[in-house]
Amino acid sequence: MRVLVLGVDGYIGWALAQRLAHRGYDVYGADNFFTRRRVKEVGSDSVLPIPSIGKRLIDFKKFYGRELKFFRGNVSDPGFLYRIFRDIEPDVVYHLAEQRSAPYSMLGLKQANETMVTNIVSTLNLIYAAKDMNPDVHIIKLGTMGEYGTPNIDIPEGFFEVNFRGRKDILPFPRNAGSWYHWTKVHDSNNLMFANRLWKLKITDVMQGVVYGTGTKEIENSHLYTRFDIDEVWGTALNRFAAQAVAGLPITPYGKGNQKRGFLSLEDSITCLTIALEKPPDDGEYRVLNQFDQYYSINELAETTGEVYREMTGRPAKIEHVPNPRVESEDHYYSPDHKKLQDLGYKPSGELRNDLRKIIGDLMEYKEKCVELRNVVMPRTSWRDSSGL
Repeated sequence: MRVLVLGVDGYIGWALAQRLAHRGYDVYGADNFFTRRRVKEVGSDSVLPIPSIGKRLIDFKKFYGRELKFFRGNVSDPGFLYRIFRDIEPDVVYHLAEQRSAPYSMLGLKQANETMVTNIVSTLNLIYAAKDMNPDVHIIKLGTMGEYGTPNIDIPEGFFEVNFRGRKDILPFPRNAGSWYHWTKVHDSNNLMFANRLWKLKITDVMQGVVYGTGTKEIENSHLYTRFDIDEVWGTALNRFAAQAVAGLPITPYGKGNQKRGFLSLEDSITCLTIALEKPPDDGEYRVLNQFDQYYSINELAETTGEVYREMTGRPAKIEHVPNPRVESEDHYYSPDHKKLQDLGYKPSGELRNDLRKIIGDLMEYKEKCVELRNVVMPRTSWRDSSGL
């Protein structure tokens, strides 16, 4: 089976390519190194060392015994995407090639426009390439649990039954995103649903929680690291908290720290994405999967990080709440469903404290890098201060 990973140089993409190769798939990848450039733009870097794509591809072939054929280009360019479809005729396409940072999208008008164009146009290009070149291809699109927001009712997996004025229907669950980035994911989902209605494309739309972790089983064996960001623009909460503890900084929940979100490890993210490939939807089906292990408050994550760090090192990690740069509800109800993946056979690989021990242990080997980046960890991007021209 030929599997194309758009965004293969990224945090999830590189780990996913290794899992697919390990399982015997023919893996192809595309990237334009957007994240590498934009991370440098905010003065940051990956804590775990990652080489150039050329070196990555050589090491990949040496370890897995198979080539990862790579296409360099921007999936916002339809001609580039059509050429890939023509060259390899993929059976499955993972769309991970989007601007992935909410804070980056809120830096200002330039970044908001860049996020809108990159994300929405790339998904439309993929839809049309699939329709025109290979309508049987399975599209697996990485969305986010952030599409739903934090409604005061339970969150289903994509759709729910509505009873209004004596009539019933099954409708898409309302989205209420919290950043320009998250709104692009909502628009992607709407466009994918419409494409499915028009052309019966086979689509899995993954509503993924916040991902944490330094690696997967394959990375532990290959030592072909994926990137690991800790700054306030590109680093996710738990990754940032672990790096703060290692660097001797206070762990900094935003605001009250009562915000609740769904989280899962990188290992489990890759497992779920692989299940989505190996247990596909029916032909012509649009399927939504809520992908996370558990949901936690930010305070729970901060406190658990501090406890694990103290157990491992004997040193305390201070927790220091900072003003919330985001516009979000901090005290809210949160109860999302995530049953479909479990019904497909998914079981979480571990427990949060054990995952944190692995993260902190890996970061201790690169403590100097964590310390070097300490000035970009604290929040500087304010939703309310996002600037125009």
